[in-house]
Amino acid sequence: MKSSCVSLLLLALLSACAVGPDYRRPDAVVAQQWQLDPGWQEGRPRDSQAKGNWWEVFGDADLNALQKRALQDGQTLRIAQAKLEQARAQANVANSALFPRIGLQAGATRNRTSAERPVTSYGAQNSSVVQNDFNAGFNVSYELDLFGRVRRQAESASASAEQANADFENVRLVMTAELAADYFALRESDAEIALLEKTLRAQKQALAYISDRHELGAASALDLHQQESVTSATQTQLTLLRDQRSRYLHALATLVGVPAPEFTLAARTDLAAVPAIPLVAPTLLLERRPDIAAAERAMAAANAQVGVAKSAYFPSLSLSGLYGSDASDIGKLFSAPASLWALGVSATQTLFDAGRTRANVAFAEAGYQQTVAAYRQSVLVAMQEVQDGLNGTVALADAYVSAKRAADSAGAALSLSTDRYRLGAASHLEVVIAEQGYLNYQRQAVQLQGQQLLNAVRLVKALGGSWHSE
Repeated sequence: MKSSCVSLLLLALLSACAVGPDYRRPDAVVAQQWQLDPGWQEGRPRDSQAKGNWWEVFGDADLNALQKRALQDGQTLRIAQAKLEQARAQANVANSALFPRIGLQAGATRNRTSAERPVTSYGAQNSSVVQNDFNAGFNVSYELDLFGRVRRQAESASASAEQANADFENVRLVMTAELAADYFALRESDAEIALLEKTLRAQKQALAYISDRHELGAASALDLHQQESVTSATQTQLTLLRDQRSRYLHALATLVGVPAPEFTLAARTDLAAVPAIPLVAPTLLLERRPDIAAAERAMAAANAQVGVAKSAYFPSLSLSGLYGSDASDIGKLFSAPASLWALGVSATQTLFDAGRTRANVAFAEAGYQQTVAAYRQSVLVAMQEVQDGLNGTVALADAYVSAKRAADSAGAALSLSTDRYRLGAASHLEVVIAEQGYLNYQRQAVQLQGQQLLNAVRLVKALGGSWHSE
């Protein structure tokens, strides 16, 4: 009795351990604080804002509607959702191995034995026999997880499912950021197209004026050809810009799940205001960025696989049981004499495999080291993307102020030229040239405003998308 208790206690202790290293998240190099250039203004998140729908901070109704359609009908997110469901199902498969398998079996056969089969006794004579065999019963099988192979497999599958969930969130973030970037690029194209159309009209007026003066001998052929080349160049830019807008439109169609030929979006020349983005500490990126979370879960899965590989060094032990009945007559199948049962235990231990187990362990350990390096690299890339976004915010804001000042000055010059023309102190050509310069500066300001919006989208994406109130 005492020896039995000791054996049971020993089995319990063995079943509580698992070979291979327990997972601990490795350290990663993380900056203590961001380098903030003078002029950076941090936004303050509000409780009334949706924490997940980060794009609503731009206050653009068309963008909000497109994001909603993409989340509902976009195929990119459906692919990620299907992968997530696969990973969760795989985790359930791995976890099921922790429990016994119970089955029900039944069968019926009719067979004839050979009269010429080998004899079991020299004094016996074989004869052919035709008989029935009916059987039914329950069977149970269970692997005693003495060294944690099954638990490590379940641990790896669970970590992979969590990685798939983080991948899903990352796909959602990347898709919504891509849609916002394409949308703002399209709106910038709308504003630029409107300005180029005005510029082209002014240049055509100037070309007509110079052509008339050339016919009268008051303008040289050089002036005429120069204005023709400027006008043609603007026409080329306008054609290319319209083609570029169509490409952004088609990209949006694909993201929202609509065939490109059937998708339209009315042009708008107004651009959304550039929002102030709430900033977080660098260390919080490890919790907020879904790609970093996915890389960390990949490490956990790879670490568990090291334990699975090492478990091959140790024996595996399985228990099995059977209870049922077997009879030649179906009417006697469930009678007491027909009952049968069996209990069994089997153990296997590899004695020689020419280094296969050792190679599998080395393979698993190398795979784990790859995931560690990938995790640390993803953290470094996150630091870079945020810092680039912060620096770009200040630089683009300063450049926009300068471009706006230049456009305002050109607008003032155009107003003066117009007044001079009305008073007869200036030619119409002077007014047209001043208008061309004003429109060019305005286009530069629009381009910078579009770049600010794109940089804001990239910065929000780099910070992990949503944010929480302090």
